[in-house]
Amino acid sequence: MRTSKRTQILDAATRVVQREGVKSVTFDSVAAEAGLTKGGLLYHFASRDDLVQAIHQHLADRWEADLVAAAGKPAAEATRDERLAAYTRVAIQSATRAELLLMLEGSTNTAHAAVWEAVTERWAPPPPPAPASASASAALDRFILRLAADGLWLYESLTSDRLDPAMRQAVAERIADALDQ
Repeated sequence: MRTSKRTQILDAATRVVQREGVKSVTFDSVAAEAGLTKGGLLYHFASRDDLVQAIHQHLADRWEADLVAAAGKPAAEATRDERLAAYTRVAIQSATRAELLLMLEGSTNTAHAAVWEAVTERWAPPPPPAPASASASAALDRFILRLAADGLWLYESLTSDRLDPAMRQAVAERIADALDQ
């Protein structure tokens, strides 16, 4: 199946973000990366904000597909622990610098943030308030595991340090396995 022109543009825009950051996304930079004219982009996106919003949705959709694959089922059919284990694996193993940059940029824009919040709410929601009990302790443990997964991803995204792939895999599996206990 051929990739749609819109998807090709969004993939090109993602490469621009990956290399140069979100502020570098202009019709000219994305058109050059996609091998199109500025008018070709304007056919698909009325404004830069429309383009950036579409990039957010494009990457969030990829995350959703990766999460479903990691869990082996959609979020609605997975247990809370299965969803969080899938989130851990995807966040640690496949998150990109472009996604982090867009998530950070999106945190200052309600519409952009909503795209990522929807994915997070389905797959790694914060623990519900609970009375001081074993269930509260389990909820806290789940939240700590999510922070560990997010922390590793953030660490690698913000520094030039990269873990050995075997170590990265081991960390992801250790966090995910902790959910099964």
